[in-house]
Amino acid sequence: MPTNQQRALLQLVREVSRRQIAPRAQHHAPGDAFPTELFALLAELDLLGLPFSSDDGGLGQPTTVVCQVLSELSQAFLTVGLGTWVHLLATRVVADHASPSLRDEVLPQLITGEWLAAHALGVPTTASPSLQLERHDDGYVLNGSLTEVAYAGQADCYVLLARLSNVPGDGGTLLLVAADADGLACVPPGSQVSVHPTAAGPLTCRDVRVPGDHRLGAEGDGARIAAEAVDLAHLGVAACAVGLARAALQAALTGVRAPGRDRSPVDGRSDAVGTIADLAAAVEAADALCERAAVADETGRPVAALAAMARIVATRTAIEVTERIALVDELVGATAGSADDRYRREAAALHLVDGGDHAARRALVGEVVGDLDEDDER
Repeated sequence: MPTNQQRALLQLVREVSRRQIAPRAQHHAPGDAFPTELFALLAELDLLGLPFSSDDGGLGQPTTVVCQVLSELSQAFLTVGLGTWVHLLATRVVADHASPSLRDEVLPQLITGEWLAAHALGVPTTASPSLQLERHDDGYVLNGSLTEVAYAGQADCYVLLARLSNVPGDGGTLLLVAADADGLACVPPGSQVSVHPTAAGPLTCRDVRVPGDHRLGAEGDGARIAAEAVDLAHLGVAACAVGLARAALQAALTGVRAPGRDRSPVDGRSDAVGTIADLAAAVEAADALCERAAVADETGRPVAALAAMARIVATRTAIEVTERIALVDELVGATAGSADDRYRREAAALHLVDGGDHAARRALVGEVVGDLDEDDER
């Protein structure tokens, strides 16, 4: 059961989402500028430090509350919900694996929202590493490129996984790289980065020098840390997908309840209500699975399989709801609006975050079935 403090926090998030975030989403079109002012608003409310210890300046909230906040934000504007989760996950990696000196230097800026963090932990790198690392003096030199990095060009720093050149079997190394580092480039503002609902775009490194003390965890341990982070990433994406599905469902309900739409020659309203009932049940089922995974995480139980299941079910539910609300509009004689189109674009965009559903399925296969060869998995 949530505490009075947690209920007050969630009520505040709902009010802010309804009054300040949702109106911005309604006027946001593909190609518009990234809504940086909304992340500044979240920083003012301390939401960018939501799960972190009060000793570090955070709110110390459990995973269940974090997921509820992500869902509320995504119901108003998916870009904001997902952006919050990307930041929180990258910050968690820093909090857990940075050296004491780097942690003291960077973590306060991340928790307060002075810096917005992103990561590329879910971008496949095992078969053909996209980022190559070389030791140099007391640090590293980073080269290579990644595609479809969520919030590339919008963050102040990135958590990146790279592998040492000419080291067979290298497990990879995680680095915290400042966005203004010489040689790091993203797609310029106003291009395709801002067109995509998740602001996904390429990130390129050309002789980027990274200080040795900006390593996160041990050298060679990066892939393991990244895999653990991606397991949890699925849970956050699931919470965001539930929020998006709720927003689309609410839009359909508004159409059904509109005055003058209680009759049609084929009793379309009755069919529409039946469709909405089915969709509402699917959304609640996805939400329940998301909550179960969140409880597992905050109680220290294995979360990988549950998080992957939640990701798969919630994203598919979001896609189904956003596609079928057009049918509901047709049944009640309404015209699909721009919000419906936005919801469909956003649901499709969920596949580009943290490795997509394919990564979740692979995680689930490993947890439920065991290791399989690629041919066996297919």
